[in-house]
Amino acid sequence: MSTSRIIRLGLIGAGRMGSFHGLTAARHIPGACLAAIADPTPGQAARLAAELDVQKVYADPQQLLDDPDIDAVLIAAPARSHAELVISAARAGKSVYCEKPMAITLDEADRAIAAAADARVTLQVGFNRRFARSFRTAHLDVVAGRIGTPQLLRSLTRDPALNNPAASPQWVIFLETLIHDFDTLRYLNPGAEAVEVFVMADALIAPAYKDKGFLDTAVVTIRFDNGAIATAEANFQAVYGYDVRGEVFGSAGMLTMGNVNDSDLLRYLANGVQADTQRMDTDLLRDAYVAELNHFVSCVRSGEKPLASGEDARAALAIARACIESFQLGKPVRVQGAHS
Repeated sequence: MSTSRIIRLGLIGAGRMGSFHGLTAARHIPGACLAAIADPTPGQAARLAAELDVQKVYADPQQLLDDPDIDAVLIAAPARSHAELVISAARAGKSVYCEKPMAITLDEADRAIAAAADARVTLQVGFNRRFARSFRTAHLDVVAGRIGTPQLLRSLTRDPALNNPAASPQWVIFLETLIHDFDTLRYLNPGAEAVEVFVMADALIAPAYKDKGFLDTAVVTIRFDNGAIATAEANFQAVYGYDVRGEVFGSAGMLTMGNVNDSDLLRYLANGVQADTQRMDTDLLRDAYVAELNHFVSCVRSGEKPLASGEDARAALAIARACIESFQLGKPVRVQGAHS
Protein backbone atom coordinates (compact mmCIF):
# COMPACT_ATOMS: atom_id res chain seq x y z
CA MET A 1 0.00 0.00 0.00
CA SER A 2 1.22 3.51 -0.79
CA THR A 3 3.13 5.15 2.03
CA SER A 4 1.56 8.51 1.25
CA ARG A 5 -2.13 7.69 0.67
CA ILE A 6 -4.53 8.48 3.48
CA ILE A 7 -5.83 5.27 5.11
CA ARG A 8 -9.62 5.48 5.30
CA LEU A 9 -10.91 3.84 8.48
CA GLY A 10 -14.40 2.60 9.25
CA LEU A 11 -15.63 2.23 12.84
CA ILE A 12 -18.07 -0.53 13.85
CA GLY A 13 -19.62 0.20 17.24
CA ALA A 14 -20.20 3.74 18.53
CA GLY A 15 -20.58 3.05 22.24
CA ARG A 16 -18.16 4.19 24.95
CA MET A 17 -15.05 2.44 23.63
CA GLY A 18 -16.01 2.91 19.99
CA SER A 19 -16.48 6.63 20.53
CA PHE A 20 -13.02 6.88 22.07
CA HIS A 21 -11.41 4.95 19.20
CA GLY A 22 -13.42 7.06 16.74
CA LEU A 23 -12.05 10.25 18.24
CA THR A 24 -8.51 8.83 18.06
CA ALA A 25 -9.00 7.79 14.42
CA ALA A 26 -10.45 11.17 13.48
CA ARG A 27 -7.93 13.38 15.29
CA HIS A 28 -4.79 11.54 16.39
CA ILE A 29 -3.53 9.30 13.56
CA PRO A 30 -1.38 11.15 11.01
CA GLY A 31 -2.00 9.65 7.58
CA ALA A 32 -5.41 8.22 8.41
CA CYS A 33 -8.97 9.49 8.68
CA LEU A 34 -12.26 8.22 10.04
CA ALA A 35 -14.46 7.88 6.94
CA ALA A 36 -17.51 5.89 8.13
CA ILE A 37 -19.29 4.74 11.27
CA ALA A 38 -21.70 1.80 11.65
CA ASP A 39 -23.86 0.97 14.66
CA PRO A 40 -27.26 -0.76 14.70
CA THR A 41 -28.41 1.21 17.76
CA PRO A 42 -30.74 3.96 16.45
CA GLY A 43 -29.04 7.35 16.38
CA GLN A 44 -25.74 6.15 17.88
CA ALA A 45 -23.63 6.29 14.71
CA ALA A 46 -25.21 9.57 13.56
CA ARG A 47 -24.46 11.21 16.93
CA LEU A 48 -20.78 10.31 16.80
CA ALA A 49 -20.52 11.13 13.10
CA ALA A 50 -21.86 14.63 13.73
CA GLU A 51 -19.41 15.12 16.60
CA LEU A 52 -16.41 13.97 14.51
CA ASP A 53 -17.53 15.39 11.14
CA VAL A 54 -17.79 11.96 9.48
CA GLN A 55 -19.94 11.86 6.34
CA LYS A 56 -20.90 8.18 6.04
CA VAL A 57 -23.22 6.54 8.57
CA TYR A 58 -24.54 2.97 8.41
CA ALA A 59 -27.00 1.05 10.58
CA ASP A 60 -25.72 -2.30 9.27
CA PRO A 61 -22.00 -3.06 9.75
CA GLN A 62 -22.04 -5.15 6.54
CA GLN A 63 -22.86 -1.99 4.56
CA LEU A 64 -19.68 -0.40 5.92
CA LEU A 65 -17.70 -3.54 5.05
CA ASP A 66 -19.11 -3.43 1.51
CA ASP A 67 -18.02 0.21 1.06
CA PRO A 68 -15.12 0.15 -1.44
CA ASP A 69 -13.72 3.43 -0.08
CA ILE A 70 -12.91 1.90 3.32
CA ASP A 71 -9.39 0.45 3.69
CA ALA A 72 -9.53 -0.88 7.25
CA VAL A 73 -12.01 -1.24 10.09
CA LEU A 74 -11.96 -0.71 13.84
CA ILE A 75 -14.28 -3.17 15.62
CA ALA A 76 -15.63 -1.95 18.95
CA ALA A 77 -18.98 -3.73 18.95
CA PRO A 78 -20.12 -6.01 21.81
CA ALA A 79 -17.60 -8.80 22.48
CA ARG A 80 -19.87 -11.66 21.47
CA SER A 81 -20.03 -10.30 17.89
CA HIS A 82 -16.29 -9.75 17.39
CA ALA A 83 -15.28 -13.00 15.68
CA GLU A 84 -17.98 -12.91 13.01
CA LEU A 85 -17.23 -9.24 12.31
CA VAL A 86 -13.51 -10.01 11.94
CA ILE A 87 -14.32 -12.82 9.50
CA SER A 88 -16.74 -10.64 7.50
CA ALA A 89 -14.25 -7.76 7.39
CA ALA A 90 -11.42 -10.02 6.20
CA ARG A 91 -13.64 -11.50 3.50
CA ALA A 92 -14.42 -7.96 2.39
CA GLY A 93 -10.68 -7.34 2.04
CA LYS A 94 -10.45 -4.92 4.96
CA SER A 95 -7.62 -4.91 7.48
CA VAL A 96 -8.96 -5.29 11.01
CA TYR A 97 -8.31 -3.78 14.41
CA CYS A 98 -10.55 -5.62 16.89
CA GLU A 99 -11.12 -4.78 20.53
CA LYS A 100 -10.46 -7.64 22.92
CA PRO A 101 -11.55 -10.36 23.11
CA MET A 102 -11.23 -11.22 19.43
CA ALA A 103 -13.37 -14.33 20.02
CA ILE A 104 -15.21 -16.20 22.76
CA THR A 105 -14.33 -19.76 21.71
CA LEU A 106 -11.10 -21.19 20.32
CA ASP A 107 -12.97 -22.36 17.20
CA GLU A 108 -14.09 -18.77 16.57
CA ALA A 109 -10.52 -17.55 17.10
CA ASP A 110 -9.14 -20.08 14.62
CA ARG A 111 -11.72 -19.07 12.02
CA ALA A 112 -10.95 -15.36 12.49
CA ILE A 113 -7.19 -15.92 12.17
CA ALA A 114 -7.68 -18.09 9.09
CA ALA A 115 -9.97 -15.53 7.42
CA ALA A 116 -7.39 -12.75 7.89
CA ALA A 117 -4.58 -15.01 6.62
CA ASP A 118 -6.59 -16.10 3.57
CA ALA A 119 -7.40 -12.48 2.70
CA ARG A 120 -3.84 -11.33 3.48
CA VAL A 121 -5.09 -8.47 5.61
CA THR A 122 -3.67 -7.08 8.86
CA LEU A 123 -5.32 -8.37 12.06
CA GLN A 124 -4.54 -6.57 15.31
CA VAL A 125 -6.26 -7.06 18.68
CA GLY A 126 -6.73 -4.40 21.36
CA PHE A 127 -4.24 -5.46 24.01
CA ASN A 128 -3.36 -1.89 24.97
CA ARG A 129 -0.83 -2.69 27.71
CA ARG A 130 1.65 -3.78 25.04
CA PHE A 131 1.67 -0.12 24.00
CA ALA A 132 1.86 1.43 27.48
CA ARG A 133 5.37 2.82 27.90
CA SER A 134 6.22 1.07 31.18
CA PHE A 135 4.93 -2.34 30.04
CA ARG A 136 6.67 -2.01 26.67
CA THR A 137 9.96 -1.07 28.35
CA ALA A 138 9.61 -3.95 30.82
CA HIS A 139 9.08 -6.39 27.92
CA LEU A 140 12.21 -5.10 26.19
CA ASP A 141 14.18 -5.37 29.46
CA VAL A 142 13.15 -9.03 29.83
CA VAL A 143 14.12 -9.71 26.21
CA ALA A 144 17.50 -8.07 26.84
CA GLY A 145 18.08 -10.29 29.89
CA ARG A 146 18.25 -7.42 32.37
CA ILE A 147 16.40 -9.33 35.10
CA GLY A 148 17.72 -12.78 34.18
CA THR A 149 15.24 -15.63 33.91
CA PRO A 150 11.62 -14.75 34.79
CA GLN A 151 10.47 -16.77 37.79
CA LEU A 152 7.44 -14.98 39.24
CA LEU A 153 5.05 -12.69 37.35
CA ARG A 154 1.98 -10.74 38.37
CA SER A 155 -0.68 -8.76 36.51
CA LEU A 156 -3.79 -7.17 37.95
CA THR A 157 -6.84 -5.25 36.80
CA ARG A 158 -9.17 -3.55 39.26
CA ASP A 159 -12.05 -1.58 37.80
CA PRO A 160 -13.22 1.48 39.75
CA ALA A 161 -16.94 0.65 39.93
CA LEU A 162 -19.13 -2.36 39.23
CA ASN A 163 -21.47 -1.85 36.30
CA ASN A 164 -24.88 -3.52 36.24
CA PRO A 165 -24.12 -7.19 37.04
CA ALA A 166 -27.50 -8.24 35.64
CA ALA A 167 -26.38 -7.08 32.20
CA SER A 168 -22.93 -8.71 32.35
CA PRO A 169 -22.39 -11.67 30.02
CA GLN A 170 -21.34 -14.98 31.56
CA TRP A 171 -17.64 -15.39 32.41
CA VAL A 172 -16.97 -11.71 31.66
CA ILE A 173 -14.22 -11.55 34.32
CA PHE A 174 -12.14 -14.12 32.40
CA LEU A 175 -13.09 -13.36 28.80
CA GLU A 176 -13.17 -9.56 28.87
CA THR A 177 -11.21 -8.35 31.93
CA LEU A 178 -8.51 -10.89 32.82
CA ILE A 179 -7.92 -11.52 29.10
CA HIS A 180 -5.77 -8.34 29.32
CA ASP A 181 -3.75 -9.82 32.18
CA PHE A 182 -3.29 -13.15 30.41
CA ASP A 183 -1.89 -11.34 27.39
CA THR A 184 0.26 -9.11 29.60
CA LEU A 185 1.80 -12.11 31.37
CA ARG A 186 2.67 -13.70 28.01
CA TYR A 187 4.13 -10.36 26.88
CA LEU A 188 6.27 -10.09 30.03
CA ASN A 189 7.44 -13.71 29.70
CA PRO A 190 8.30 -13.66 25.98
CA GLY A 191 8.61 -16.97 24.19
CA ALA A 192 6.91 -18.90 27.00
CA GLU A 193 3.40 -20.32 26.90
CA ALA A 194 0.94 -21.11 29.69
CA VAL A 195 0.48 -24.82 30.38
CA GLU A 196 -1.77 -24.95 33.48
CA VAL A 197 -4.13 -22.70 35.42
CA PHE A 198 -5.93 -22.80 38.75
CA VAL A 199 -8.72 -20.38 39.61
CA MET A 200 -10.30 -19.11 42.79
CA ALA A 201 -13.20 -16.73 42.11
CA ASP A 202 -16.36 -15.43 43.74
CA ALA A 203 -19.01 -12.72 43.71
CA LEU A 204 -17.84 -10.63 46.67
CA ILE A 205 -19.20 -7.27 45.48
CA ALA A 206 -22.57 -8.53 44.23
CA PRO A 207 -23.10 -11.91 45.94
CA ALA A 208 -26.77 -12.04 44.92
CA TYR A 209 -25.69 -12.59 41.33
CA LYS A 210 -23.35 -15.53 41.90
CA ASP A 211 -26.10 -18.11 41.31
CA LYS A 212 -26.70 -16.44 37.94
CA GLY A 213 -23.11 -17.20 36.94
CA PHE A 214 -21.65 -13.77 37.71
CA LEU A 215 -18.17 -13.46 39.24
CA ASP A 216 -16.61 -10.13 40.23
CA THR A 217 -13.39 -11.18 42.02
CA ALA A 218 -10.80 -13.68 40.83
CA VAL A 219 -7.23 -14.85 41.33
CA VAL A 220 -5.64 -17.09 38.69
CA THR A 221 -2.39 -19.01 39.13
CA ILE A 222 -0.64 -19.83 35.85
CA ARG A 223 2.32 -22.14 35.23
CA PHE A 224 4.40 -21.46 32.11
CA ASP A 225 6.45 -23.95 30.11
CA ASN A 226 9.70 -22.18 31.07
CA GLY A 227 8.98 -22.88 34.74
CA ALA A 228 7.77 -19.39 35.63
CA ILE A 229 4.72 -19.09 37.89
CA ALA A 230 2.33 -16.17 37.47
CA THR A 231 -0.74 -14.73 39.15
CA ALA A 232 -3.47 -12.68 37.50
CA GLU A 233 -6.10 -11.01 39.62
CA ALA A 234 -9.18 -8.92 38.98
CA ASN A 235 -11.85 -7.13 40.95
CA PHE A 236 -14.69 -4.99 39.62
CA GLN A 237 -14.78 -2.34 42.38
CA ALA A 238 -11.61 -0.60 43.52
CA VAL A 239 -13.06 2.39 45.37
CA TYR A 240 -9.79 4.34 44.99
CA GLY A 241 -9.64 4.31 41.17
CA TYR A 242 -8.73 2.34 38.05
CA ASP A 243 -5.79 0.13 38.97
CA VAL A 244 -3.60 -1.68 36.41
CA ARG A 245 -0.19 -3.00 37.46
CA GLY A 246 2.37 -5.61 36.49
CA GLU A 247 5.48 -7.21 37.95
CA VAL A 248 8.23 -9.53 36.75
CA PHE A 249 10.63 -11.05 39.26
CA GLY A 250 13.66 -12.76 37.78
CA SER A 251 16.95 -14.39 38.74
CA ALA A 252 18.77 -11.05 38.39
CA GLY A 253 16.20 -8.48 39.51
CA MET A 254 12.62 -7.24 39.33
CA LEU A 255 10.51 -4.90 37.20
CA THR A 256 7.28 -3.24 38.30
CA MET A 257 4.92 -1.20 36.18
CA GLY A 258 1.65 0.68 36.53
CA ASN A 259 0.44 3.48 38.77
CA VAL A 260 -3.09 4.48 39.74
CA ASN A 261 -2.15 8.12 40.33
CA ASP A 262 -3.43 10.85 38.04
CA SER A 263 -0.08 12.66 38.22
CA ASP A 264 2.97 12.89 40.43
CA LEU A 265 1.29 15.61 42.50
CA LEU A 266 1.10 14.74 46.21
CA ARG A 267 -0.69 16.93 48.75
CA TYR A 268 0.90 16.96 52.20
CA LEU A 269 -1.91 18.19 54.45
CA ALA A 270 -2.80 18.22 58.14
CA ASN A 271 -4.76 14.97 57.83
CA GLY A 272 -2.13 13.13 55.79
CA VAL A 273 -0.81 12.69 52.24
CA GLN A 274 -3.30 12.70 49.35
CA ALA A 275 -3.11 12.04 45.58
CA ASP A 276 -5.72 12.14 42.82
CA THR A 277 -6.34 8.87 40.97
CA GLN A 278 -7.57 7.90 37.51
CA ARG A 279 -11.13 6.57 37.23
CA MET A 280 -11.31 5.56 33.54
CA ASP A 281 -9.31 3.15 31.40
CA THR A 282 -9.32 5.73 28.61
CA ASP A 283 -7.61 8.20 30.95
CA LEU A 284 -5.11 5.88 32.65
CA LEU A 285 -4.10 4.22 29.36
CA ARG A 286 -4.90 7.03 26.94
CA ASP A 287 -1.44 7.16 25.36
CA ALA A 288 -1.44 3.38 24.90
CA TYR A 289 -4.84 3.44 23.16
CA VAL A 290 -3.63 6.13 20.78
CA ALA A 291 -0.32 4.31 20.17
CA GLU A 292 -2.01 1.00 19.34
CA LEU A 293 -4.20 2.55 16.62
CA ASN A 294 -1.21 4.38 15.15
CA HIS A 295 0.64 1.04 15.16
CA PHE A 296 -2.31 -0.59 13.39
CA VAL A 297 -2.30 1.99 10.59
CA SER A 298 1.48 1.60 10.29
CA CYS A 299 1.07 -2.18 9.90
CA VAL A 300 -1.69 -1.71 7.30
CA ARG A 301 0.77 0.37 5.28
CA SER A 302 3.82 -1.82 5.73
CA GLY A 303 2.28 -5.29 5.86
CA GLU A 304 4.18 -6.01 9.09
CA LYS A 305 2.65 -8.31 11.70
CA PRO A 306 1.16 -6.27 14.58
CA LEU A 307 2.60 -6.39 18.10
CA ALA A 308 -0.77 -7.76 19.29
CA SER A 309 -1.75 -10.39 16.72
CA GLY A 310 -4.64 -12.77 16.22
CA GLU A 311 -2.40 -15.56 17.47
CA ASP A 312 -1.72 -13.57 20.66
CA ALA A 313 -5.48 -13.17 21.12
CA ARG A 314 -5.99 -16.91 20.68
CA ALA A 315 -3.29 -17.74 23.24
CA ALA A 316 -4.84 -15.41 25.84
CA LEU A 317 -8.28 -16.88 25.08
CA ALA A 318 -6.94 -20.41 25.61
CA ILE A 319 -5.92 -19.35 29.12
CA ALA A 320 -9.37 -17.77 29.73
CA ARG A 321 -11.19 -20.92 28.56
CA ALA A 322 -9.03 -23.05 30.87
CA CYS A 323 -9.92 -20.68 33.72
CA ILE A 324 -13.64 -21.25 33.15
CA GLU A 325 -13.06 -24.99 33.28
CA SER A 326 -10.88 -24.71 36.39
CA PHE A 327 -13.56 -22.69 38.19
CA GLN A 328 -16.25 -25.19 37.24
CA LEU A 329 -14.19 -28.21 38.30
CA GLY A 330 -12.48 -26.62 41.31
CA LYS A 331 -9.07 -27.92 40.31
CA PRO A 332 -6.05 -27.09 38.11
CA VAL A 333 -6.66 -27.45 34.35
CA ARG A 334 -4.22 -27.76 31.47
CA VAL A 335 -4.35 -25.03 28.83
CA GLN A 336 -5.56 -26.35 25.47
CA GLY A 337 -2.66 -26.55 23.05
CA ALA A 338 -0.08 -26.50 25.86
CA HIS A 339 2.98 -28.46 24.73
CA SER A 340 4.85 -29.06 27.94
